[in-house]
Amino acid sequence: MAMTRVRPGRATRSLFKSLGRPSAAPSALRRRDTAVIDWAAYIDGHRVCTDTVEDAVRMIRDGELARAENDASAGFVWVGLHEPSATELSELAEVFGLHPLAVEDAIHAHQRPKLERYDDVNFFVMKTVGYVRKAPEAPEVVETGELMIFVGPDFVVTVRHGAHGELASVRGRLERDPGRLALGPAAVVHAIADRVVDGYVNVADAVQEDIDEVEEAVFSPERTDESRRIYRLKREVIQLKRAVGPLAGPLRNLGGRRFVPAEIKEYLRDVEDHLTRVREQVESYDELLNPILQAHMTQVTVADNKDMRKISAWGALFMVPTAIAGIYGMNFTFMPETQWRFGYPMILGVIATACFCLYRGFRRNGWL
Repeated sequence: MAMTRVRPGRATRSLFKSLGRPSAAPSALRRRDTAVIDWAAYIDGHRVCTDTVEDAVRMIRDGELARAENDASAGFVWVGLHEPSATELSELAEVFGLHPLAVEDAIHAHQRPKLERYDDVNFFVMKTVGYVRKAPEAPEVVETGELMIFVGPDFVVTVRHGAHGELASVRGRLERDPGRLALGPAAVVHAIADRVVDGYVNVADAVQEDIDEVEEAVFSPERTDESRRIYRLKREVIQLKRAVGPLAGPLRNLGGRRFVPAEIKEYLRDVEDHLTRVREQVESYDELLNPILQAHMTQVTVADNKDMRKISAWGALFMVPTAIAGIYGMNFTFMPETQWRFGYPMILGVIATACFCLYRGFRRNGWL
C-alpha cells in the first residue's frame, strides 16, 4: 500500500494539541473530556507510543519512517474514538480526508451495516450487541450499539457508539502479534469484525438458553404466564436479526477490496462463515418462538375453558336448591306439601339427590 508523504499542516498541529493521551488509570479514562480513547503509530507491526495524535500522524507521514512506495508494511495510525462530538470528528476528517457524508453517519449513528468507498477511504459500519441486566431483579435484554471504521492507506479511525464493542482487547491482541499487525489496516479491520461477530455468537447462545427455559416452562405441568417473556425474547431476536442479517453483504464485499491482502482474505472468509452460522441460528429462534407462543396461548385458552366449565358446573349445582326454594317461597295459601308433616325433609332429600346426581355427572365428564 502506498504511503502518503504529507507533513501535517498548521491546522493539524493545532487540532491535536488538545488531544493528549489519557492516563492509563481506569478512573482517569472515565473522567476524560475527549472522545479519543487511544491512538498509536504502527511500524512493521510494532507500536510506537506518542504523546499526541499529531506525533503519531507525523511519524507515519513525515517520511523518515516510511518505506518504499509499494511497501504495505510501512506503517499506519490507529485512532480510536467513543461517541465523538461533531467538532472532534470534523477536525479529524480534515486531517485524514474523510468524506462529509461518512462523517455525518459516524456522528449521528443509527446506521445499517454497510461498506462504502469514498476515493481511497473505505467506510465500514457494524452493529454491536450485548446481553445485559439493567437491574438486579430484571431479566437480561439485548442492547445494541454501532461501530464505524474509516480505513485509509495509512490510517484506521474507529468510532464506537454504545457501551458494547470495546476495542482495547482487540488492540492488545493485535499488538502481541506483530506479524499480523504488519499487514496494515486490513488486519485491524479483520480483528474488529471478528470481535463483533464473536459478540453475536455469545449473545445468540445466551438467547438460546432463555428460549430453552421458556419452552420448558410452557410445557411444564405447572401453570405459569410466560407471554411477556416470550414477547420480550421475540423483540430481542428481531434486534439480533437487524444487526446480524445486513452485515453479510458488506463483509463479503470487504474481502474483495484491494487494500485487503490475501492473508487477511482467508481470515475474513472464516468470519463470514461464523456470521452465516449465527444468522441461521437467529432465524431459527424466530421460527421456534412462534410455535412456543401459539402453544402457550392454546394452553391459556384451554385453562380458561376449564375454569369456565367449573364455574358453570358449580352454578348448575346451586341452581337446584335455589329453584326449589324459590317455588316454595311464593306464599300461596293452597300449595302441595305445605301442610304435610314430611314435606320439609322430602324437599331437602330431593335437593340433595339432584345435586349429587349433577355432581357425579360433572365429575364423570371432567367438569369438576
